[in-house]
Amino acid sequence: MTPRTTVNELDVDEDGLHALVAARDDILREDLADADPAGHDFRFTCAEGPFAAYDRTLHADRLEAGGYHVREEIVWDIAIPLWAPLFRPLVARQLRRNGPPEILDEDQAARRAPWWSPPARLDARSSSILSMLCGLSMLTGYLGTTITQTMTYAAKEFGATTAQQGATLAAVRIGVLLSLVLATLSDRRGRQKLLVVCAVGGIAASVAGAASPGLIALGATQTVARAFATALALLIGVVSVEEMPAGGRAYAASVLAMTAALGAGVAVILLPLADLGLAAWRIVYIVPLFGLPFFLRLARRIPESRRFRKPHGRATMRGHRSRLALLAAASFCGLLFLAPVSQFQNEFLRNEHGFTAIQITIFTLATNTPAGVGIVIGGRLADLRGRRMVGAVGTIGGAVLLTLAYQSSGAALWVLWMVGTIVAAACVPALGVYGAELFPTSLRGRANGLITLAGVTGSSLGLILAGRFETRFGSFGPGVAILAVGPLIVAALVVTLYPETAHVELETLNPEDALEAGAVGFAPPAL
Repeated sequence: MTPRTTVNELDVDEDGLHALVAARDDILREDLADADPAGHDFRFTCAEGPFAAYDRTLHADRLEAGGYHVREEIVWDIAIPLWAPLFRPLVARQLRRNGPPEILDEDQAARRAPWWSPPARLDARSSSILSMLCGLSMLTGYLGTTITQTMTYAAKEFGATTAQQGATLAAVRIGVLLSLVLATLSDRRGRQKLLVVCAVGGIAASVAGAASPGLIALGATQTVARAFATALALLIGVVSVEEMPAGGRAYAASVLAMTAALGAGVAVILLPLADLGLAAWRIVYIVPLFGLPFFLRLARRIPESRRFRKPHGRATMRGHRSRLALLAAASFCGLLFLAPVSQFQNEFLRNEHGFTAIQITIFTLATNTPAGVGIVIGGRLADLRGRRMVGAVGTIGGAVLLTLAYQSSGAALWVLWMVGTIVAAACVPALGVYGAELFPTSLRGRANGLITLAGVTGSSLGLILAGRFETRFGSFGPGVAILAVGPLIVAALVVTLYPETAHVELETLNPEDALEAGAVGFAPPAL
């Protein structure tokens, strides 16, 4: 891309000039490349920051009335592939000056970082990799939501009951066993190759679902598709944690969650196609095929994570069982509630409130899109203030509001669902990073696969129970209220047992990663 140019012209006094000729230390850290103090000419380059190109020149002319007229010219471009059009206006605004900059210490600079930027500064490599991971994350969101969105229409074609739908949605989750194998393999073979395998495999299995002759065949193809999509999401999360600075890991989790939601939103937008005919829902499964060249090229461009390539000690699961058990229990309890709440949304809206496909699409977009606000706020607070309180409040608040939504109708249904998703979304970046943070590089993929397995077990149980509760009570509301005990347990675990990991380097959390390659690691500090 052609670099952009930002020009600032200011009249300043002596102190203002000194502030302007100091190297910037905000969204980037500058190096002084050339200086002529006598002529008031200075040139700076980027030492660290999310820039593919950066050059700042400054010239000052003394004014007759005193002070200086300063002309500052910045030639720049950002290292954010795919998403650069969204960020260039924000960066340009950040580079413009209305006056001399304030001199801030590191903590003040982090707290005053723009809302769209992590508190910790990213370098060109990490910002570029995160951008490409976000592109792949859209695929995980799409593949992970297709069967959820289309199940009620597939069941209509195949004549399946609500209980059969719940059983199929639960059975699909057995694919997590394949996800576990792929994630474990990434600890030995590396993350990058598996990213390619999972992207291609997920798309192929999704397309196969379009030819399903019955509910069992659909469930089988989506078992494989969800397995690849889950493994891909795990690997994306692992790579982001291994690449991000200590103060930016929750931020990375937040933008990955938003782009996954964007991918899921595409599936939602396509849902009205299901009303075109009894079998029209199958179109949704074919769409990813058109994106195969893009996602394949993207996965190949992502380099192997720097922490995987760096020498690191070997570790066994023996010294990490307490951490694994804690996160697995939280994952099980959380998805015991969240899976049926999300998976049965369309069935709830269609059967209990008479929504058409277009009405479901409007409802989903209107109530779930604002969740991005919760994700952004949650990620920022988790990096600045810490993970635990954000995670606990988001978990409890989201569970209460979404439970009330399942008991409501009319305007209250819309408002409760929207606010509930915003509050619940705050805990996604706050708690989502723990799985990758609390395990060393040689165990990170396997541990996260096992945690996901526990979560899938919880979601499967929740789906089965929610389906049976709906059959018994005649509506989803009572069952959702019963299953809400799961998030309450999660919040209790977070407050009492979770460690605080914000601003802590992975090598501190996992001493094995500081050992020589091939050395056998020792147990991490107790929780």
